[in-house]
Amino acid sequence: MSAFTEDNSPHPLDVALGSRIRLRRRELGLSQEQLARQIGITFQQVQKYEHGTNRVSFSRLVEIAQALHCGVMDIVGDLDKSKASSPFSRHVARLNEPGAAELLEAYAAIQSPKHRRAILNLAKQLAEGKTAHLFDVEDAPAR
Repeated sequence: MSAFTEDNSPHPLDVALGSRIRLRRRELGLSQEQLARQIGITFQQVQKYEHGTNRVSFSRLVEIAQALHCGVMDIVGDLDKSKASSPFSRHVARLNEPGAAELLEAYAAIQSPKHRRAILNLAKQLAEGKTAHLFDVEDAPAR
């Protein structure tokens, strides 16, 4: 199995593993520099791991898991069973968008199903561009 696909992009499993490392790092509030320092590498190497550009060796994966206060299986999970194009892999990749993990946490903290539905409907409308004009940042009151 090659580290890169035919179009010279990183292997989807390497990308998926990197995404999970990034997700856990962000969950803990660590910067790439902080993680790098803990495991004795450069932050550029962490970037390459997180993007799937460089493969993570097993020994390095164990070090990363220890630095992220979790087990290797917490990071690897069921990567070997999922295809990179599966809905699960796409959802994990979306969690790496800026603010996505925080949004999910806030959403999960909402107790009211009615309020959750309202947030979901708002997000869908914003994604479709239907109500974007109602929330122009320039018109928002200063805090």
